[in-house]
Amino acid sequence: MTTSTAIHSDLAIPPGEYLLEAANELGISQADLARRMGRPSQAINEIIKGEKAITPETALQLEQVLGVPAHVWTGLEAEYQLVLARQQEAKALEDEIQLLEKFPYKAMASFKWIQAARDGMGRVKELRRFFGVASLENLPDVKAFSPAFRQSTRLAASPEALAAWLRIGELDARGIETEPYDENLLRQELDHLRSLTMDEPANFLPQLRASLAKCGVAFVLRAHLPKTYVNGATFWITPDKAVLMMSIRGSWADIFWFSLFHEIGHILLHDKRLTFLENHQEDSQWKKQEDEANKFAGDTLIHEATYRQFVANGVLTSQAIKSVALKLGVHPGVVVGRLQHDKIIDHNHRHSKLRVRYKWGN
Repeated sequence: MTTSTAIHSDLAIPPGEYLLEAANELGISQADLARRMGRPSQAINEIIKGEKAITPETALQLEQVLGVPAHVWTGLEAEYQLVLARQQEAKALEDEIQLLEKFPYKAMASFKWIQAARDGMGRVKELRRFFGVASLENLPDVKAFSPAFRQSTRLAASPEALAAWLRIGELDARGIETEPYDENLLRQELDHLRSLTMDEPANFLPQLRASLAKCGVAFVLRAHLPKTYVNGATFWITPDKAVLMMSIRGSWADIFWFSLFHEIGHILLHDKRLTFLENHQEDSQWKKQEDEANKFAGDTLIHEATYRQFVANGVLTSQAIKSVALKLGVHPGVVVGRLQHDKIIDHNHRHSKLRVRYKWGN
């Protein structure tokens, strides 16, 4: 019997077959082998058939009786069990191919989040690797992804797409260095953040990232995935590190900034243990927190008293809007967006041209 050859095969060969070969070479029958080892004949027969594993204790006994080192027997057993596990894994991968249609695989591959595997089993492997799970069926039970599976069906959002979007945000955020979270410092930064509304993305994004990072918030900007219908999200990856994630879903500047301050509201006001996905939850408790974040965003972007006085004056010329925007320290488009939201002017109003569309880089 050759004992130094490593066994690497898709065929699961019980180590008991090599045991039988080794015993036969020495003229030892199964019954005699059992007596020499002090084991029941049935136990030896089950080992030979692969129905019973060779334990380290058994391996030591075989070493003494047959002269084959114990590590050879434990190695053969380990390889046998590994081949069986690979076979079971292949079956599990095949069974999960039916789940692929639920994931935006093509979009994820185009963004280079995952490799563009050619076959179904390869795609399942890629998704498992990306999410860090042993099975795609485990996703709803993983704390980081479970909020995506509890969302309202009102927008027909895909839980799997939302989970993928949250995952890339988590992976990005872990690579972003931040100071420990500081609530007071974040509140102090609000005026500076509001002033960034008057700049272009190429200029304000580095400042936005740096400003939030020193407060303990990792800012992540990622492309919109099909069927997510989300503008932003917040979650915590450690008690001292929050993640504020934004989606490049649209190009309107005022919507971007409202969503950003909405998410900051969640960070400042709400439970660190929760993940907030903007515009999805309809549960009464979640709606309350969404309303609170909305109010925070509105009041922070545009000081309520100044805005109400401006509206009450009834002068809504372009120059008046620019003047109040300057007084508020925001871009005029933010004021126009608020006027449209409050139905004071419609979306076709002549002042709509003051709203800005961003051109996001790749």
